[in-house]
Amino acid sequence: MREVVLSIPTLEAEQNLEINVRINGKKKTLKYRVEIIHWEGTAPTSEEKVTVLKHAIKEYDKNWELIQIGAPDNDKIPLMFRKKSIAK
Repeated sequence: MREVVLSIPTLEAEQNLEINVRINGKKKTLKYRVEIIHWEGTAPTSEEKVTVLKHAIKEYDKNWELIQIGAPDNDKIPLMFRKKSIAK
């Protein structure tokens, strides 16, 4: 198993999450960041929403990887990123 799913509270603003876990007895801190992307304009088309989403993902800090796109609503969509681990 590579992933564990955890429920977190509904997010209304950008938040950083740190989760401490033990894997085979070794402590590891996993870092996550949730960003809320707001749609541009009053009634953007699906194509405009996709354009905004692609731009937000492409321009995001390269030290973080996109792991989840949340359910969109009328004016925003949440994106969850995980801090890339540095190989040792």
